[in-house]
Amino acid sequence: MKKRILVDVCLSPVWIPFLISEGFSTVHWTEIGSPSAKDSEIMEYALANDMIVFTNDLDFSNLLAFSNAKGPSVIQIRSQNVLPRAIGAMVILAIKKIENVLKEGAIAVIDEKNLRIRYLPLKMD
Repeated sequence: MKKRILVDVCLSPVWIPFLISEGFSTVHWTEIGSPSAKDSEIMEYALANDMIVFTNDLDFSNLLAFSNAKGPSVIQIRSQNVLPRAIGAMVILAIKKIENVLKEGAIAVIDEKNLRIRYLPLKMD
């Protein structure tokens, strides 16, 4: 995957070494921006820098839905335990499976049982 992953402030920085060890270029938002930054600022940064947002915050999907934007792609995890030791293997498997989709623009929702993909821009009916 050539795109870099931007880990949202709501996820632990322990994701950084985990994702890097799996071959992904990764940075945590707190390394480049304010922890109190608005989600829209994080999205703008990710789009401008060709990054994928990795989060468990539902607001990113909402921003994409209401903006009709084509990016950035978002990987959203939905789990009680959002640490790599609990769901890391599942996340890596999912990212590798949908790598090309993420390059084009999508929201990927990963939980313990499913991987759901919505292509961007989202169609609001």
